[in-house]
Amino acid sequence: MTTPIVLVATWQDGLFVIGETVHHELRKESVRGLAPDGRGGTLAIIDGRSLRHRTPGGVWRTIATTRLDLACCMAVGGLIYVGTDDARILRVNADGAFEQLRGFDAVVGRETWYAGSAVINGQRVGPPLEIRSMTATADGAVLLANVHVGGIPRSTDGGVTWHPTIDVDSDVHEVRAHPTRPGVVMAAAAAGLCASSDGGRTWNVEQDGMHASYCSAVAFAGDDVLVSASEDHFAAQGAIYRRRVDGHDSLVAVSEGLPVWTNGIVDTGCIATNGSTIALADRKGSLYVAFDAGRNWSRRATGLPHPSGVLIV
Repeated sequence: MTTPIVLVATWQDGLFVIGETVHHELRKESVRGLAPDGRGGTLAIIDGRSLRHRTPGGVWRTIATTRLDLACCMAVGGLIYVGTDDARILRVNADGAFEQLRGFDAVVGRETWYAGSAVINGQRVGPPLEIRSMTATADGAVLLANVHVGGIPRSTDGGVTWHPTIDVDSDVHEVRAHPTRPGVVMAAAAAGLCASSDGGRTWNVEQDGMHASYCSAVAFAGDDVLVSASEDHFAAQGAIYRRRVDGHDSLVAVSEGLPVWTNGIVDTGCIATNGSTIALADRKGSLYVAFDAGRNWSRRATGLPHPSGVLIV
């Protein structure tokens, strides 16, 4: 059986390709926003302003560049959508250039959005107001964009118009739609795990079973959902929890080879699934992989430089 390839993007030192061996690409460059292109390749944002494509063989090409600071991307039905650090959404047009979706700028309540921040050693720090993650339902009918901090605006017309969902102060860090069930969407937020059964129109917030409610990353593994939780964004440790998608059982900590506590949080985009393979990376650069839907885990790498995302190809 061919060993799945795990891509680990880093904020400052390129991309690590981890299979039977470890290969390092794009050294000294910032890589973020890893996303599948729907055809076996990978999309990524390089050095903040370049959207690039990687073939399964590791050949990179530039799709488009911009003066805007880019944050995340996704491919839906042959179209590519890109979120920015100033909470805009772009789409790659037929000419291979970015066009701004002006309807997103008119979302009701946009004036209430604000950038997340914290006071560390007497200084206020934190990320910009940004599109932290994006997703589309399994049928491609609904687009959802996670604004940090601004809730999860939702579009049902391909991004022409957008409507607010979930309370802004839920402080959402990642939104994911189930890959085969159009109604099922989950989000990781400071308020807890947010669950929707109607394609992101309405949400329920859950905390039962977790040691803390601050959730940073979420992903689906078959009929299960996995979510990372910690005390806060700067916590020295975190934990991974799971439950069945259906029902409202309490979340249960994942073990079986995964440490009780991760070394720092598992942040946005740092849990990936593909079939029965699951991979996650914590803030200190330890990569854990399970090939059996999460029943048995092993550590595949340590000391990776500050991961920004994980993808299984």
